[in-house]
Amino acid sequence: MIDTFIAHFGEILPFILVGFGAQIIDGALGMAYGVISSTLLLTLGVSPSRASASVHVAETFTTGVSAISHILHRNVDWKLFARLIIPGVIGGVSGAYFLSNIDGAVIKPFVLAYLAAIGFYLIWRGFHLPPKPRDPKWVAPLGLVGGFMDASGGGGWGPIVTSNLLLQGSSPRHTIGTVNTVEFILTLSISLTFLLHLGWEAFTTYTLGLLIGGVIAAPFGAMLARRVAPRILFSAVGVILTITSLFGVAKYLGYIG
Repeated sequence: MIDTFIAHFGEILPFILVGFGAQIIDGALGMAYGVISSTLLLTLGVSPSRASASVHVAETFTTGVSAISHILHRNVDWKLFARLIIPGVIGGVSGAYFLSNIDGAVIKPFVLAYLAAIGFYLIWRGFHLPPKPRDPKWVAPLGLVGGFMDASGGGGWGPIVTSNLLLQGSSPRHTIGTVNTVEFILTLSISLTFLLHLGWEAFTTYTLGLLIGGVIAAPFGAMLARRVAPRILFSAVGVILTITSLFGVAKYLGYIG
């Protein structure tokens, strides 16, 4: 993989930039790395299955580090973890299997529309504060849907699960820590499913570029998280996702050359 990087740096550079930009936002929000990376990869011409596979392999490493950090800082609600993990993995593996066995050209506009919908949701979310703290009731169905859409759409676990849990009144600190810890096992399961169905050739240029860009950007995302209001960040991510996804849909339909 190192030889591939040296020989094809010009080809890898766009994916390094994608990983860098996505991680900047993810580090500030605690979500959206997968959605943004997948959206930008699709606009660069990467097929939906390969985009999702590459994003999830890169996320396996980043979420592993994140999970360890959250556990050490006691940010994980283990009861909530237990309620999310099984339906999340089932949904994720099902979504990866679904995406690996269909024509990418057929699913691409639907994936882009789904990502645009998440963008609109995040814009709305930016103008609504979470309710008073209380235990969330809808957890298992949320994990199932979040896992499936994360795998089939190339991202969305964080925006879907974290945002909905917060809207139900779950503690922000423990919600973010728990969802991130579950995400490590989820992304590992999804990556293994893609590996079985697509082979190692799916994890080359895109994966390496996303990894490098994400690692370089990590400290800057953390700095932004301390200085920018969450409401502004939610809205900004929503705007970026919506514009990028709608651009991809317009390009697919032939409105843009």
